[in-house]
Amino acid sequence: MAETSTPATNRFPPQIPYIIGNEACERFSFYGMRNILTVFFIDYLLRTHVPETGAREAQAKGLFHLFMAGVYFFPLIGGYLADRFFGKFRTIFVLSLVYCAGHACLALFEDNATGFYTGLTLIAVGSGGIKPCVSAMVGDQFTQSNSHLVKKVFAIFYWTINFGSFFASLFVPLLMTKFGPAVAFGVPGILMFVATVIFWAGRKHYVLVPPTGPNPHSFLKVVFSAFKGGGTPGASWLDRAKAAHPAEAVEGVKAVFRVAGLMLPFVPFFWMLFDQKASTWVVQARAMDPHVGSVVFQPSQMQFINPLLVMMLIPFLTAIVYPAFQRLGWELTPLRRMPMGLVFGAVAFIIAGFFQVVMEGGTTLNIAWQLLPYIVLTVGEILVSTTGLEFAYTQAPREMKGTVQSVWLVTNTLANVAVAIAAALNVFTGSAQFFFYAGMALAAAVGMALVARRFVVHDYFMTDAQAPLDGRTPAVEAKPA
Repeated sequence: MAETSTPATNRFPPQIPYIIGNEACERFSFYGMRNILTVFFIDYLLRTHVPETGAREAQAKGLFHLFMAGVYFFPLIGGYLADRFFGKFRTIFVLSLVYCAGHACLALFEDNATGFYTGLTLIAVGSGGIKPCVSAMVGDQFTQSNSHLVKKVFAIFYWTINFGSFFASLFVPLLMTKFGPAVAFGVPGILMFVATVIFWAGRKHYVLVPPTGPNPHSFLKVVFSAFKGGGTPGASWLDRAKAAHPAEAVEGVKAVFRVAGLMLPFVPFFWMLFDQKASTWVVQARAMDPHVGSVVFQPSQMQFINPLLVMMLIPFLTAIVYPAFQRLGWELTPLRRMPMGLVFGAVAFIIAGFFQVVMEGGTTLNIAWQLLPYIVLTVGEILVSTTGLEFAYTQAPREMKGTVQSVWLVTNTLANVAVAIAAALNVFTGSAQFFFYAGMALAAAVGMALVARRFVVHDYFMTDAQAPLDGRTPAVEAKPA
């Protein structure tokens, strides 16, 4: 069962390794299959149906981003089911089994479009559904006594994601080249099964925050009551719901709106850039010289650079850069890091766009040139993504943490839907698409920086009095720390 008290030490709770181990294997499985999808569509599944190369690349890109949109839509459902009905543990375990079934479909139906798309759908449901639950469950293992470790554990959590992604990106493309799609999709499936077993093994140690059940003071009911109260919505329009709902419920809804108002209008523009490293950048790599010395790189294999850099840069930024800025009197708070990350993403796409211009002029560049935009994009990812995971968790009361995590993740859905639509319409091609997306990200960075200046930060953690005594957390509202 869970610990009887929260240790006031600098040691992580003993259940954290189970969650971290699960995450490492699950991320290997996801990135292993994801990173070869674009090439698989172009070279295998679509080859007989779409003979023209340019059209096939565009369709492959659209299919890839539709899949990614699904992956980041289902967090809304997974977070809701965990918060309201089943709890995080049961939601993660059941959806992990769905996830495993999806991987099995990919390996078994490599030459059957219906079976393959069924597998992708199951993976989107499983992977997306567990996303907000796993990251929120990490935070649930802490109280105020050791809340100072939350920032470190989320950095480790994100480092672990990239540990799994690094090995998947490096080796799974080689498996497809040497052994074909069945093996390349089968190995990630095995790792997902291992991830599920690891998670199950820790079941007696987790702090389990119970679901709230049918809630008369749910998010939607509070919002409906506020609108029904009449008047013109303004800065405090949700307060009109206090006549029918407790102040804590209204505050929880306010937290969701605060985070959504900061994230939804701007963060999608970063993901529009970032997720194209597995589509647009892979297509660009296919037109480059793959020989780097005596090594021949597969186009989709270049994605290993990103997780490798993340594992190196997170400790560097956390231990050296952030404290250095703090000593200089200008702390890199989350509200400063995220707009900066958007700028770095835009610069990465500008660099890649210039490479595309050179290649359109008839020069064949070596694939090693992609290292430069990968470095810049990875710095942007750390500033946006690791920060967003931590920020979204801390800005929500206990009963809304899964929902707010889902809001953070759904920014990726909006981004991928937009890219999929743009690919289907074939609005921008060649170098133009790089500069188009870069321009939008720069505009979003300015907008987010302006909104962030007015954002009021609220940090929420469980109090020591709420620490679980028997593996369950009492249904007591968390207060601002």
